[in-house]
Amino acid sequence: MAEDAWNSRDPDRVVKVYTEDTRWRNRVEFPVGREQVHAFLVRKWARELDYRLIKELWTFSDHRIAVRFVYEWRDDAGQWYRSHGNENWQFNARGYMEQRHASINDRLITETERLFRWPLGARPADHPGLSELGL
Repeated sequence: MAEDAWNSRDPDRVVKVYTEDTRWRNRVEFPVGREQVHAFLVRKWARELDYRLIKELWTFSDHRIAVRFVYEWRDDAGQWYRSHGNENWQFNARGYMEQRHASINDRLITETERLFRWPLGARPADHPGLSELGL
């Protein structure tokens, strides 16, 4: 569900799973609260065009989850990127995410190296995941 929400590129939809006072670390930004997270997502998807994401659960325990992810996107000059990352999530007792810590590395790729070619939106059920793609 998290992958589908992020692939929607709809900040209004995505922020609903976070607590009002959620705390994030994403690259060099540290948004706090839904409003700042919403503004962050608006900026992100204005810059990261044709964004397509695959997430994979790494491990979980109690109220914490570790996820790895890869997404592909292009900038407004047409340069493609593949971004690899890890996220640590912490949830409150009601199931809302109160903390998100992301570490992300970007790699330049050519258009022909792209692996995520489904239409914008949710990844099709038959599209391979990260392990199947060798990522």
